[in-house]
Amino acid sequence: MARKTQARSPEEAAMSRMPLVEPEALPPYLKAIHDATPEENWLGRHFARAFAPNPDLVQAYQAFYYPWHTGEAGVLDARLKELVRLRIATLNGCVLCKTVRMAPAVVGEDEAASGVDDADNAGFTPRERAAIHFAEKMAVDHHNIGDDDVAAMRRHFTDAEFLELAMMAGQYIGFGRVLAMLQLEVASCPI
Repeated sequence: MARKTQARSPEEAAMSRMPLVEPEALPPYLKAIHDATPEENWLGRHFARAFAPNPDLVQAYQAFYYPWHTGEAGVLDARLKELVRLRIATLNGCVLCKTVRMAPAVVGEDEAASGVDDADNAGFTPRERAAIHFAEKMAVDHHNIGDDDVAAMRRHFTDAEFLELAMMAGQYIGFGRVLAMLQLEVASCPI
């Protein structure tokens, strides 16, 4: 039997579904994240507080995420991964994810703010457009990715690059949706 949900006020909708540990009680790793985050960044500060029951998870996740996303690990460059991350942020409705610039040196503000949402008209390379469109399909229609889609991607990417792109896109999709489900972000989701 499906559980009914009641309508929530905007104030309630902005509340985390997890208890928010008081900043003074945070484990050191999460306290450092919390304290380094500007007060107006509700998501960043509350993320640290909501994940207080499992700080090892956050630390291990970030140890994986940052090197792979920034280009320190893997075969894809940081620009391509950042373009894909930003497009998925729009599709997930994650306003904060869309406003964060993780690779400002290689992705211009116009590209980040709106270019990724109109990839065919933004001056991206064919390879970048292919990656953005593939990420879109993974985010909104993954059950209908077929042999032709994979073959088209393999014309632009080596097998190693394609696998990394698929894994990173899946990670961006999943983590953004976890944040939305926990109500650590007031989402505006177009899908």
